[in-house]
Amino acid sequence: MGDDPIMGAACTSQFMIHQIASVSQKINLTGSVQKLHHRLCRSVGQAVADFTMIEDGDTVMVCLSGGKDSYGLLDILLSMQSRAPVSYRVIAVNLDQKQPGFPAEVLPAYLTKIGVPFHIEERDTYSVVKRVIPEGDTTCSLCSRLRRGILYGLADKLGATKIALGHHRDDMIETFVMNVFFSGTLKSMPPKLRSDDGRHVVIRPLAYVRESELARYAELRQFPIIPCDLCGSQENLKRKEVKQLLRQWEEQYPGSGDSLFGALSNVVPSHLLDHRLFAFQDLRPTDI
Repeated sequence: MGDDPIMGAACTSQFMIHQIASVSQKINLTGSVQKLHHRLCRSVGQAVADFTMIEDGDTVMVCLSGGKDSYGLLDILLSMQSRAPVSYRVIAVNLDQKQPGFPAEVLPAYLTKIGVPFHIEERDTYSVVKRVIPEGDTTCSLCSRLRRGILYGLADKLGATKIALGHHRDDMIETFVMNVFFSGTLKSMPPKLRSDDGRHVVIRPLAYVRESELARYAELRQFPIIPCDLCGSQENLKRKEVKQLLRQWEEQYPGSGDSLFGALSNVVPSHLLDHRLFAFQDLRPTDI
């Protein structure tokens, strides 16, 4: 395999993308499933290459929730394994937070069936969240913080060098708009993130993948989806409102989503107002 990272030189990146694109033949996908799988693998391969997400010898811990996004992520990373120009391991991890009605048997049965190493961690964070958050308030913020801490600990325990999350292109656009509207910051979900203590690296290989493609792929592949409403109704979530707003914009102004996503990688600091990013104080007339 060699010692070069997956996204080393441009030729390595292109080789990887070419190889990944043909993996659908190995898992015997046909027709529309094969075409969609081909497109998804190219998008993931490009993101992995652009941001050096996976390197030789990595153990990638794929965080599996039971939703369409994480199923798709696991499926694609497993497809990449045999053809990628570097060697890496995949281990699937699910955090059973003891939410009422959670079908605990679904994921172990699926992961055993496809033959991937996995670990199920049982932690009753549900009770903590319900005790701390007043009835009617949104629970996602505290829940995600608790979950993040547990996953970091699991990465240490399992020897994982990368933590892969299933956030996709639409998640990044929504987060960007939410931060602009409600936090006064120009930021989104980064495709690659180092934890505050410097000990863990989080990657989002689906950064270039549209949510609609993941939904279609999950339907065609018949993943055993676990519904995401186990915490109860959260109708007042700002993310739902932003998602609806972006959908309306796309209907009225086709391509607006593409422009928003493109803006995340086309930043012009000299035309913003952050003097920490651009030395406005040094601007003077030039000599003629």
